[in-house]
Amino acid sequence: MASLFGSAASSASASTTVGDLKQDVALSDPPTDSISDLAFSPAPNTPDFLAISSWDNKVRIYEIAQNGQSQGRHAYEHSQPVLGVDFSKDGTKVASAGADKNVKVCDLASQQDIVIGTHDMPVRSVRFFDSGSGTMVVSGSWDKTVKYWDLRQQGPAATLACQERVYTMDVQQNLLVIGTADRYINVVDLKNPTKFYKTLQSPLKWQTRVVSCFPDSTGFAIGSIEGRCAIQYVEEKDASSNFSFKCHRDPVVNNVVNVHAVNDISFHPVHGTFSTAGSDGTFHFWDKDAKHRLKGYPNVGGSITATTFNKTGSIFAYAISYDWSKGFQHNTQSYPIKVMLHPVNNDECKPRPSAKKR
Repeated sequence: MASLFGSAASSASASTTVGDLKQDVALSDPPTDSISDLAFSPAPNTPDFLAISSWDNKVRIYEIAQNGQSQGRHAYEHSQPVLGVDFSKDGTKVASAGADKNVKVCDLASQQDIVIGTHDMPVRSVRFFDSGSGTMVVSGSWDKTVKYWDLRQQGPAATLACQERVYTMDVQQNLLVIGTADRYINVVDLKNPTKFYKTLQSPLKWQTRVVSCFPDSTGFAIGSIEGRCAIQYVEEKDASSNFSFKCHRDPVVNNVVNVHAVNDISFHPVHGTFSTAGSDGTFHFWDKDAKHRLKGYPNVGGSITATTFNKTGSIFAYAISYDWSKGFQHNTQSYPIKVMLHPVNNDECKPRPSAKKR
C-alpha cells in the first residue's frame, strides 16, 4: 500500500532489523535551541497537530499534512526555557511546563495562553488527564511536588509531595507514573490522586531519565542515563513479566563500552510496541511481549532528545538537538536542531506473531 510521504515501502525485506531513514521528512521552521519535548494531538478525526517545547523559551504548534509537509500554526512563550508540553485529549488545548516555574495552557481556538499554576522551582513535566469533574492538568517540578490544576479554579486542586525532584512523568487513562531523583518511581491511581498507589525504587541502577506508560495502562517503561530500559507492570500478579535490557550502547572496543542515556520512550498507540531513543543518535523499535528488537535505525547525526507517535501510529516524530550529556563545551553552533517525521511502515512496529504464545 502507498503510505504516508509517498510510498514508504522499505527496500529491505521485513525480516531485516535495520530500518530505513530515507523517507524521513524534516519539519519546516524548527525551534532555534535544544528541543525538550514533543506531543501530537490525540483528538480523533482531526489533522495531525504537533506541539514542540524548546530551550528558546517557546512552544510551537505545527500542522502536519499526509505527505509529511508541515506548517507552523501558532507559537507562544515562557520567560525561560520550556521543559515539557502536552495536548489535551480533545486537541483544543496545549499545556507547557517552564523553567520560569509556570504551568501554562494555550487555547488553540482563541490562541490565548494563560498561567494556570506556579511551582517554587522549574517545572519539568506536564500532562492533561480527564477526571470525573472535567479536564485537569498535572505538573511535576524540581520543587519535589506534583500539583493538580483544575482549569476552572485558581490555585492547585491538590498537591502531592514527592521524595525528590521530579525528572519525568507520564499519564495513561487513570495511571500516573512519576520518576524522581534518587531513582524513586511513584505510581498514582488518578481516581485517588492525592496518595501514592505504590512507590518503588527503579530496577535500573542509574538516574532515571524517562518513564512512559503502556497504552493499556497496565504498566510502564523506565529509561536511564546508563543505556538501559526496564519494563514494569503495576500489579504484583504481573510482576513475573518485569524485565530490563541494555540498549544505546556502542560495540565493545578494547574491553570498553560507551553507554548512552535513553532520552525518551514512546509507545505505539495501536500495537503497544515502543521506541527508545538516545544520546547516541539512534532510535529502535521493540516488542516488550516477545522481548525482541523489531528495528534499529542508523545514527541520525545528533542526540535524539524527544520522540512521539501520532494518534494512529503512522508517523514517528523525533527531535535531534544537543542534550547536554557531554557538558556545555559540546554545544556548538553547528550542532543540528531539527525535528524529523518518520513514516511508519506496516511491519516496523507490529508485534511478532509468536508474542502471544510465549
